[in-house]
Amino acid sequence: MEIKDYVSNRKEMIKRDIVSLVIKPHLVIIQVNDDDASNAYIKGKLKDAAEVNIDASLIKLSSNISEEELISLIKSKNADSSVHGLIVQMPLPQQIDENKIKLAIDPAKDVDGFHPQSLYDPCTPKGIINYLKEEKFDFSGKNAVVIGRSNIVGKPTAKLLLKENCNVTVLHSKTSFEDMNFYLAHADIIVVAIGKKWFLNNQILKSSAVVIDVGINREDGKLFGDAKPSLKVKLQTPVPGGVGLLTRITLIENLLEAYKNAI
Repeated sequence: MEIKDYVSNRKEMIKRDIVSLVIKPHLVIIQVNDDDASNAYIKGKLKDAAEVNIDASLIKLSSNISEEELISLIKSKNADSSVHGLIVQMPLPQQIDENKIKLAIDPAKDVDGFHPQSLYDPCTPKGIINYLKEEKFDFSGKNAVVIGRSNIVGKPTAKLLLKENCNVTVLHSKTSFEDMNFYLAHADIIVVAIGKKWFLNNQILKSSAVVIDVGINREDGKLFGDAKPSLKVKLQTPVPGGVGLLTRITLIENLLEAYKNAI
C-alpha cells in the first residue's frame, strides 16, 4: 500500500474515534523560528488536525525570546488541563538550549517523544515501524541498517528495530566506505537519515531489501531524499510524500493516546 493511502486510512479511523469524544483532543505547537522547513511542517500538522477534527493551536514567538520565558510558557501549558499534547518545533534560536526545552515538557504531554521519560515513542521511528507492520514486513532476525545517529531519528529508530528483534547496525559519517558497502549489501531493511542528496545510489543492495528514506534535501527549490529514486529493491519510500506523512500521522496518534491517558 502506498504511504498516502495508508495515511488516508489511518486518518479515517482516527476521525471515527474522535467523533465519539465529548471533548476534542488539543495539541499546542510552540514555534520560535521562521525556518521554511518548520513553516511547511507546521502547516501540514495543522492541516492534519483539521482533517481529523482535533484542536490545534500554534503559538509563534519572537526568535529573541529568552530561554527562561520559553520554559515559563511550557510550564503553563504543562499545567493546563485543556492541553493534551505539547510540542516545541525545532530548530531553536542559538540562545536557547534544545535539551533544556525537551526536558521542560511534561512527559505525559510530550507527543513528539523527545523527553527521556516520554510516554510515547518518537514520531518518525514509530511511524516507520507501524507502516512496515501494515506492509506485513517480518522484522524478526532481519538485518537492519540505520544510516545516521541523530537523537530524533537514527538512535530511536535503531532502538525500535531492536525491539522488533532485528539485527541492527548503525552507520554514520565516520563509517569507512568498505564497511558501509559490506553492511548495505547484507541489509534487509535500510533506514537512511544522513542528510545527503542521493547518498544511497550505486551501492549493491538486495533486491528484497526495504529502503526507508528519511532525507529532506533542498536544492533549487526542489526536495530530494537521501536515496536515489527507483533503486532496484522491493520497497522504497518516496521523497516528498513518504516518511514526512508517517511522522505527522503518528503525532496525531500519540496525541490521541495522550488524551486517553489524561482522562
